[in-house]
Amino acid sequence: MTLTLGIDVAVRAAHQATLSRDGKTVWRGRKFMTRTEELERVWADAGVEDPAELTVVLEPTRNAWIVIAEWFRRRGAKVVMVPTTQSADLRKYYSKHAKNDRIDSELLARLPLLHPDGLREYSGQGPANPLRRLVKQRSTMVKPRTAVYARLDALIELLGPTWYAVLGSNYGNAALELLARYADPHAVIRLGQARLARFLATRSRGNWRDEHAAGLIAAARETLALWNVEGTDGMDFAELSADIAHEAEQALFLTRQIKAIDERIANLYTDADPQGIVASAPGVGPPSARSSPAGSATRTGPPRLRRSAPTPD
Repeated sequence: MTLTLGIDVAVRAAHQATLSRDGKTVWRGRKFMTRTEELERVWADAGVEDPAELTVVLEPTRNAWIVIAEWFRRRGAKVVMVPTTQSADLRKYYSKHAKNDRIDSELLARLPLLHPDGLREYSGQGPANPLRRLVKQRSTMVKPRTAVYARLDALIELLGPTWYAVLGSNYGNAALELLARYADPHAVIRLGQARLARFLATRSRGNWRDEHAAGLIAAARETLALWNVEGTDGMDFAELSADIAHEAEQALFLTRQIKAIDERIANLYTDADPQGIVASAPGVGPPSARSSPAGSATRTGPPRLRRSAPTPD
């Protein structure tokens, strides 16, 4: 005897369940919420003697399905999913079996017989897994930071190419802290080499000192010379520096968030792979090992060509 429980998962409203035995509907349209007592009622209504005989079929809907899938799996039932990539095709193909364009609970209960190859067994917690969730979260933060870096590149181009030679190929903390405060060439010159060197040394862990300070002052003077129009500035540097500061502050915030996530990911990797077998594979090492703390490498080409990926320092 094969029992199949199809559950049409809702995000906010009540879920709907249909039970079939060997392809024949036993009962349909039982509504329930994700509450322990209501799940227990559905389990009792299914009349399961051997949990291994029950197959629960779900279509992943946001994260609402995970709690239900885990609840039934912990009780010994087999949980299978309709992959989201196949959901649209299944809706069209089996539309004559459903009362609307959704895969309702009755159709889900029949799917193991109608389309067994289209189901995937639930074998993990999906988004409930912290490592998987953090990796995805990191990806969503890296993308906007990459966009911020591109906007910074475009703005710094207005200051002239000399700034690239000093700031390096990556926007590390020292470069971003500088741009957040002193992107105006007048401000750089007023600050002076000694104070600028102390500022850079503090924020670069000692990697940037007098040489970079002197380079930045020279870059600031070159910018003023490039934009000089009869003794006056041909560019509103105060407004430009405000725009650069806005982007740099966003990059700093995202970088700190990504760094915190990297530390959590590293801890979870250690728990999941204490011998470091996965981490030893080529290209899988910690991302921080591939970047310098101050982003001090020399730029060798146009910004849009030289940066393939942001660094998380």
